[in-house]
Amino acid sequence: MSSFHQATTPDSPWVQVLDTQDMDQHALAQQGWALQYEQLSPGQFKGRIHQVQLPEVTLLREDTSIALRQRGRLDDSVYGFAMALQDSPDLFFNGQRVPAHAIMCGKGDEVDLTTPPHFTLIAVVVNRSLLNPLWERMYQKPLAHWLEKQLVLPTTDIKAQNLRDLQLTVLDQASALAYRQHDPQALRQLRDEILMEWLEALPAQVDTSELPTLERRKKLVDRACELMLGHADEPLSILEVCSRVGTSRRKLNYCFQDVLGTTPIKYLRSLRLNSVRRALRQAAPGVTIQDIASHWGFWHLSQFAQDYRQLFGELPSDTLHKR
Repeated sequence: MSSFHQATTPDSPWVQVLDTQDMDQHALAQQGWALQYEQLSPGQFKGRIHQVQLPEVTLLREDTSIALRQRGRLDDSVYGFAMALQDSPDLFFNGQRVPAHAIMCGKGDEVDLTTPPHFTLIAVVVNRSLLNPLWERMYQKPLAHWLEKQLVLPTTDIKAQNLRDLQLTVLDQASALAYRQHDPQALRQLRDEILMEWLEALPAQVDTSELPTLERRKKLVDRACELMLGHADEPLSILEVCSRVGTSRRKLNYCFQDVLGTTPIKYLRSLRLNSVRRALRQAAPGVTIQDIASHWGFWHLSQFAQDYRQLFGELPSDTLHKR
């Protein structure tokens, strides 16, 4: 299923419902956002995007079939609030494990989300120009400073379930109204209703005392990833990575488990295989699988082909022929 209702003016609402079979296509289809996905678990990707654009607010439901790391940005002028439709112990947001019934929120200048297989995300993205005056009216004080960060905040199971139910209902109702485009007042009422529900689900007090420690762990993981990708054709050993980032192997493993829920070796292999897949799909005529595999440090082609097929469900030659 695929449908898109285009806005008739820049301020008109629009709706997108898109079934995808390609991870990169799925990321690019999320209008106005710059995202890149990496596949972390075996299988062929299947996804669905249900996106509704209202005045100064975007509503989203995203379904994905495999474990992913999603990175990128939305926009400096927006704030996002998101939640898993079904709780999972293998969900991480900006280096923080997401417990049951938790809200992921923060400024849209950075997105870093690691999701499990068979995952559904619900979210609302709101412009600062709408959120700031609404926040001041609700709480009689300026927009909270902690919203400039990316945080995982607790809420109650009742508030979480009410929020999930209302988000799905409003997505369907707003989609129907946006297609007809004859009742802007009803759309604004739906927008305000769901936005208020998200804000009222936030805790009254937010403790950010642990954030500096979490940010240091994430920076260490990000630095290690940069180093490993920077030596793609001759992969560094874990001991070499530890030496260059100034940490022990034990601490590096701990930080990767804490930030991404996996080990450095396993994550790097997935990252390199994803890079090979993108290169195969963009390969110029005459470029061979061996050329690309060796560039990313895969020298034993039979083992590489086996690992590639295990992760993506097809051989490298299948990917190359699809380009």
